[in-house]
Formats: sequence, C-alpha cells, structure tokens
Amino acid sequence: MEHSDNTRMNMPPALLNEPDVADSSPAADSIGTAAWIYVVLLVVAGVMFSVGVFLALNKQGWAILAAGCVSIVVVLTAWPIAKAMGETIISQRRRQMDIATMLSERLQQISVLLNVISEQQLLSDRAKQVAFRDKDRDALRRAIKEDLARRDWEAALVLVTDMEQTFGYRQEAVQFREEINNHRQEVVGRSIAEGNQRIDTYCRLEKWTEALREAEQLMQLYPGQGQVDQLPQEIETRRQGTKKQLLDAFNEAVARKDVDGGIEIVKKLDMYLTRQEADSMQEAVRNIFKEKLNQLGTQFTLSVQDQKWHEALRTGEIIIREFPNSGIAREVRERLPLLHQKAGETQEVANV
Repeated sequence: MEHSDNTRMNMPPALLNEPDVADSSPAADSIGTAAWIYVVLLVVAGVMFSVGVFLALNKQGWAILAAGCVSIVVVLTAWPIAKAMGETIISQRRRQMDIATMLSERLQQISVLLNVISEQQLLSDRAKQVAFRDKDRDALRRAIKEDLARRDWEAALVLVTDMEQTFGYRQEAVQFREEINNHRQEVVGRSIAEGNQRIDTYCRLEKWTEALREAEQLMQLYPGQGQVDQLPQEIETRRQGTKKQLLDAFNEAVARKDVDGGIEIVKKLDMYLTRQEADSMQEAVRNIFKEKLNQLGTQFTLSVQDQKWHEALRTGEIIIREFPNSGIAREVRERLPLLHQKAGETQEVANV
C-alpha cells in the first residue's frame, strides 16, 4: 500500500527493524562467555585440589587442599545460579522485543489512519457539501416540518430560503412556501373564527369589556389582518345598536305607561348612557320611578285596609328597599312592628 510505504519512510529506523533474538541477544553472548570462565575456574579449582592432595600426602600441609575444595564447591554452586539468571534475562529481553514489535505495528496502523484523516481534511468545503448534500437536505426538511408543527412560520420560511440558495432546490422551495402559507392561513383563519365566535357570545350577553379584550388579543396575535383590525369598530357598532334598541324600548314603555318594563330598561341603560344622555333622560326616569312608588304606596294601603298583613309586609319591604329615602318608606317603617304583630296573629289563627 502507498500509505504503508509512506509510513515506513517516516518511522524511526529502530522501529522499522524488527528485532531478532539470534541477532540481538547480548545476554546470550554474555552467558556463553561466563560459561567459559566457569570452566576455567573449575579447572583451576581442580588443579588446586590436585596440588593440595599431593601436598597433603607428602605431609606438607592441608591449606592448598582446603582451598581447592572450597573453590570447587563455590564454582559448582555458583554455576546453576548464574545459568538461571542468564535465562531470566534472556526471557525478559524476548518479552521486551515482543512488546516493541507490537508497538511498532500499532504505530504503523495509527500512521495510516492519520494519513487518511489528513487527506479528508484537505477536501474543499464544496466537496464536503457535495458529499453530505442529501443528509443536509433531509435535515432541512425535518426542521421545516418541525417549525410547521410549532406554527413558527417565519423560521420555516428562513429554512426554505436556505434550501433554495444553498442547494438550489427552487421547485421544492416553492412547494414548501405554498404549504407554509396555506397552513398559516388555515390556522389563522380558524383561530380568528373561534375568536369571532367568542366575541359574538360576549356581545349577545352585553359583556362589551370582555368582547373588546378578546379583540385586542386577536390584534396582538395577528397584526395587519383586516378582519381583526376592524373588530373594535364592529363591537362598538353592535354596542350602539343595542343602546338604541334600549332607548327605543324605554320610550315605548313610557308611552304605554309600562312602569315595571321602563324601570328594567333603565337599569340596563345605565351602562350605556353618557353623562349628557343621562341628564337628558333624568326627568322621564324620575317620573317613571315616581309612578312606581305611587303604585307601591297604593298597593300597600289597600293591603292594610283589607287586612292582608303578609302582602302588606311584602310590599312595605319592597318600598323600603327600592325607595329608602321616600316619605312612604318612613311611614312603612313606623308601621312595621304592628304589621309583624298582625301577620303573626293571622298565622296563628290559620294554624289553629
């Protein structure tokens, strides 16, 4: 391989030359040399022993014989130890050589990988774009779909622009833009329709503040939408229409002297009238309440005369509650103890 050749050229010579036990075993040479030395020493010790024997037999002393015996014992004892140590050294050197060989092979593999990585890094950005074009395009498609699901249409449109300008997929970009716009129009239309339905409910219940609050929320969510921007004016138009209907109904109630109906309409009109409008209607409202008070006073008097004490109590309580500052209310308060007494007596008689 080309990479392998380059690697070997860059490797140190010590790693390229695989160790050989026969060629590079100085320990074995040392052991061989030591063996000859031990042989020589053994011969010397033998000579000393022979001389010592000779001298001892001639009665010339035992010193040389003793030295020869000691030398032979020392040489014979030291030889196995030295041999074992030499074999141990040879074994260690072999293991070291094996490790060096393995490291050399690993370094060669790493060098090959580094050369491959270096070649890949030399690729141009354009080549990388071509190599990973499909993956990048699929990632963009997934991101666009996720933005659509989150209703983040602006972010989706930015990604579509990247797809068109970076990868050149103009037709697919046009399709995505159409899909995004259709999805946005559908979601916005449905949301606005639901908001309009809530606004219509508030208007029918005459809850104008809640209706305006709902319209403001829609305007914040969808600014620039014509049908949303017109909602406050439409709500005010409906409010003015309801106000006109109430005014017309009040005038009709006054014309036909419908006191109860007129009072109910006045209570509803209170939230619609301006200060000037209320002042202009003050006289008509005063008259209708005055007529109501007269009716209640007459009803209370007749109930007392007919000794309908429970009905008189009920009417008197209405007068005190609705017209607390009137003269009739003061008279009713003065007569309440007697009315309660009479009503109690009537109840006892009825129970008997």
